[in-house]
Amino acid sequence: MSKYLNYTDTQEAVWFKSLPDTWQAIKMRELFSERSTKVSDKDYAPLSVGYMGVVPQLENAAKTDNGDNRKLIKTGDFAINSRSDRKGAGGISKYNGSCSMIITVLKPHNAINGNFYHYLLRSHYFSEEFYRNGYGIVDDLWTTKWKTMRNIYLPVPPRAEQDQIVRFLDWKVSEVNKLISVKKKQVSAYHELRKTVIDKGILHGFKNAEKKDSDVYWLGMISASWEVMPLKRICRANASIADKVNTMNDSERVTFLPMENVSETGGLDCSIKKPIFEVRTGFSSFAKGDVVVAKITPCFENGKGACLDDIDTEIGFGTTEFINLRPSEKVLSRYLYMITMTQAFRKLGEEVMTGSAGQKRVSVNYIKNFTVGIPLIDEQQEILAEIDNRLAQIDKAIDIERQDIKLLQELKARIISDAVTGQIDVCDVVIPNYEYVEEQSDEDTDEESGGDDTEEQEE
Repeated sequence: MSKYLNYTDTQEAVWFKSLPDTWQAIKMRELFSERSTKVSDKDYAPLSVGYMGVVPQLENAAKTDNGDNRKLIKTGDFAINSRSDRKGAGGISKYNGSCSMIITVLKPHNAINGNFYHYLLRSHYFSEEFYRNGYGIVDDLWTTKWKTMRNIYLPVPPRAEQDQIVRFLDWKVSEVNKLISVKKKQVSAYHELRKTVIDKGILHGFKNAEKKDSDVYWLGMISASWEVMPLKRICRANASIADKVNTMNDSERVTFLPMENVSETGGLDCSIKKPIFEVRTGFSSFAKGDVVVAKITPCFENGKGACLDDIDTEIGFGTTEFINLRPSEKVLSRYLYMITMTQAFRKLGEEVMTGSAGQKRVSVNYIKNFTVGIPLIDEQQEILAEIDNRLAQIDKAIDIERQDIKLLQELKARIISDAVTGQIDVCDVVIPNYEYVEEQSDEDTDEESGGDDTEEQEE
């Protein structure tokens, strides 16, 4: 696409320095009015405002208990999260509903195309300007309210151009989203392949050896040299660390693991250190070389757990939602961890969870009695080496796909920013017939797709 023929400098606008000479720079207050009507979620269905726009309230959104202290959103309103650490979290609402009081709700004036401003107000450069106009103590408490936001200048093309830009962006964004969707499906397929590799190695091995019936209904035939046994014969569940703690100073700092510091593929963040006296009661405990398994839904089903061979203190503590397993001389720590990562271990555990919805847990007895074939240590080492080799190749392929997704998302952001700020002229672009595709959220992304729905103190 080419640029416009003539541009005018916009001295008053901080975040865009020039506009096509047929465009204007106008303050937000002339384009939107704030909607601050308080309502109840009993009368207006709760909505979440996040990176995917305005959607029916997400299950994983942090929620307030005060359902009568909500803010009204109407169809066509623009809602934006006033917390500046949620850059780009907002969008045009397709629903009548209610949202958290921290959300700024804007009613667009009739003269503008709301979808044009859906693109504009979610764009990278506006998000940076939005952040610049905020205030607060630290980044994660930084807030941009309407009283400052209302004076931000926005580029305003003639209405006919707004409409054409929306048509152009719907087309281009849809095309990029199709490519992103293909890449995300490929990443999901690689994750499934990872599970298959672990299952193959841990449950049946890689050797072409003589087989025997395991007498375990779901396991079938295994290597004849493997011994079938429950995990309680090769590890101790929730083993004590009292002998180690009693030799340490209460002020000594040790690793602390909240659930979020353990990934679904065994990754660990050991950056949190706490003195023993703060954590010796009321938390789970573990020692270097143990294996931890999350017991609560959905963390258990998703594979949360880790081998603690590499923690940087001899003992540690963490959330009570961990069960720790201490391996005996019959099993390597990482091999024991890999057993807990098999799909059979997770799926069979899910079937016997107990508790209320959202609070279901797998029992220690389930883990103790989970029965599987165990090879000798030498073969365990061989199996782990082969698993590591195969997973390394898969993870390399995943990294390539993720980098492609990142580049496509950057391309999409650039196209949107250039179009809504007049850096490219799309007025004469012929839009072909196409099927609009939105970018779908997925479990592979590290970035939260939803919005924070918690309340903050009103000034």
